[in-house]
Formats: sequence, structure tokens, C-alpha cells
Amino acid sequence: MTTDHPLKAVTLTHVRYQRGDQLGHFLAWVSLVPVFISLGGFVSHFIFRREIQGMFFALGMLVSQFIGDLIKKSVQQARPETCALLETCDSLGWPSSHSQYMFFFAAYFTLLTCKGIGGIWKVRTKWVALLLPWSLAVLTTYSRVYLGYHTVAQVFAGATLGIFLGGVWFWLVNYKFFCYFPVIEESALGRFFYVKDTSHISDVLKFEYDNARAARKGMAARKVMATKSS
Repeated sequence: MTTDHPLKAVTLTHVRYQRGDQLGHFLAWVSLVPVFISLGGFVSHFIFRREIQGMFFALGMLVSQFIGDLIKKSVQQARPETCALLETCDSLGWPSSHSQYMFFFAAYFTLLTCKGIGGIWKVRTKWVALLLPWSLAVLTTYSRVYLGYHTVAQVFAGATLGIFLGGVWFWLVNYKFFCYFPVIEESALGRFFYVKDTSHISDVLKFEYDNARAARKGMAARKVMATKSS
């Protein structure tokens, strides 16, 4: 590393708070929720689930962030004056990427849940599924203002853009691209990576549970038959 050029932090993970401020400490962790969703959520989802709907969800998040970055570069609005203490003055503030990310996630997840795609959430637990992402979105947005990374106007712009793009992307995926899901599923890459679509199954958890039990019972029955025949 040379000292000729100033250092630049990765703004997505570079979070500071005032020493001794317990609320600030908590909100600093809340501010990292987008990172947890990306790595712990979408990456693990691809590894263990391989759902086409989830892949398009993740793709939409990337498209949303790309659009947000284009808008930032066009508007060229600086962060608030506290950016000097936070060492973030070299990055732009309008719209807030964290707010945009979280409200896109909340909007798309809400539409998925209300439409019943995947059938993971039963009617009696839907309110929990709807409350959690919006609570995290509001907390993340508040954390960006409280910690001094954005103004109220910047996080409001990010939230509005995120909700709008989340709704548009949901419409595109589930009303325009949905007809191509079987093609993706049956393609060479889809079959190689075991990509699947369970959007048409009303209760995915019960479906997988019943099939896992049936497979186990079938295996046990075959072992018994093999033992008797030997």
C-alpha cells in the first residue's frame, strides 16, 4: 500500500457511531442489514434452494441499485456536513442506497407474500411476514439519518424509489417474465444447477415435508424388501 493516494472505504460496510452511544451502536448494526440480506439471504438461498423466483428477486435488487447509482451520479448531491467526521464526503448522498435497498426488499417481499407465491406463509402468520421487512426498512432508514450519513430528504428519496422499483420489478417478473420460468427450469444450465420454480405450489413447506417423508418411507420399505429377499 502506498501513501500517495487517499484511502476510500466501502460505504456499504463502513459504519461509525459515537463512542458510548448505545442506540448508535445498535443502529450501526441495523445499518448493515442490507449486507446480511445479500450474503446471508440471497447467497444461501441460491446455494440451498435454487428458486427462480428468488434469483429474479436478487437480480431486481441489483438492477435497483444500478439505477440508484445512475441517479446519484446525475444529481450529484453531497452528504450532510457530518460526512467529514464519518469520512464519507467522497461519496454522494441522494438517494440513499440503504433506504432504497431495504424498501425495494420490503415492497417486493410484501407483494410476494400477499399474492401467496410459494405458499410459505399461512394466512394467520402473514402479518408477521409483512411486519418484519417494513420494520427493518424503517429502522435502517432511521439509522442512516441518526448516524449522520444522510439527510431526511435523501433517505425519503431512497425509500420512495425503492418502493416504486420494487413494485415495477414484481410486475415485470410475475406478469411478463413468469411464462419463461419453465424454459429456464428445463434449460441446460437450469438442469445442471438444479434450478426450479415452486411458484405454482400452494404450500411449499408441506409439499417438501410430505415428499421427504414419502421418500424416507419408500427407502425404508425397499431396505426391508431387500433384507427379506436376501
